[in-house]
Formats: sequence, structure tokens, C-alpha cells
Amino acid sequence: MSERFDEFRARREHGNERVLDTKSLAIKRFFGLDKTVYGNGALDTKTKELLGLTTSMVLRCNDCIDYHLERCVQEGWSREEIDEAMSVAMMVGGSIVIPHSRHAAESLDFLFAEQAQQNAAAPAAE
Repeated sequence: MSERFDEFRARREHGNERVLDTKSLAIKRFFGLDKTVYGNGALDTKTKELLGLTTSMVLRCNDCIDYHLERCVQEGWSREEIDEAMSVAMMVGGSIVIPHSRHAAESLDFLFAEQAQQNAAAPAAE
């Protein structure tokens, strides 16, 4: 699973660099809008990432699901909270979302294990 996520992260970063290597102001503005939308506002970034996850599940985009899962874990959502949000996505999207829920569950296993490993390796704060 680590290889899959490492490949996803590298592919996403490279792809973003390639897309942004353009003279198209529309493309650059769209990327800027994305950054603005997920920033703090009336809703905080943490909540917006969870909304992004549920939307990505209903739209059935595994790359988007992985991105928002990673951001949800980074923002501090618990496994139980993320699972509950995924249940909303399944209710809205129907049974077609089930394969993407399986994908998300495997990704979450990896992301929480990775986070635990990083926390264990981090020096204790005094």
C-alpha cells in the first residue's frame, strides 16, 4: 500500500506541475480557486476536507478520495468520524459507491498506520 500511495503522491505532484506549466490564466485561476475554497472561512478547512471526501466518493474518483482522505487525517478527523462521513456518501451515492468505499477503507488503514509510525518516530515534546 505504501508504494501505491507514494506513486499517487508523486503522480499528483508531477501532474499538477505539468498542468500549471501553462500560459492559460483560466487554468491557473481554477487551481487558485481550489486553494481558496478549501481555506478557512465560515467553514474551517477541516470541515471542508470532509465535505470534499464525501463529494469525491459520490463522484467516484479514487484519486480525489485518496487526496481528501490524506487531508482529513492530517486535519485530525478520527477513523470513526471519517467512516460516518463515508456512510453519508454511500447513502447519497447508492451501492455504486461501495467499491470506492472499499478503496477508501484500505487507504485509511495505510494513512492511519503511517501517521502512527510518524508519531512514534517523532521526539517527545517537553
